[in-house]
Amino acid sequence: MMEESLSIWTITRNRTDFPGKHVARRHIVHPLTAAGPTEDHFVADKLDQVRACLPPGLINLGRNGADHPIIVESWI
Repeated sequence: MMEESLSIWTITRNRTDFPGKHVARRHIVHPLTAAGPTEDHFVADKLDQVRACLPPGLINLGRNGADHPIIVESWI
């Protein structure tokens, strides 16, 4: 049986490499391999602009209280 990976898009704000910007970056989670960020990302000035770049059909998970402060929300 082949295990499938899960894509999670995480939107952050004010990263050190993109100060003052919103960044959506895709992360891959796979049960059999290492998980982590991909090179897939979008950068925008405003939250609604970066949200508009995300693939259609995703679900907004919001943010978890344990998330790093720069994380705005995550999408699956």
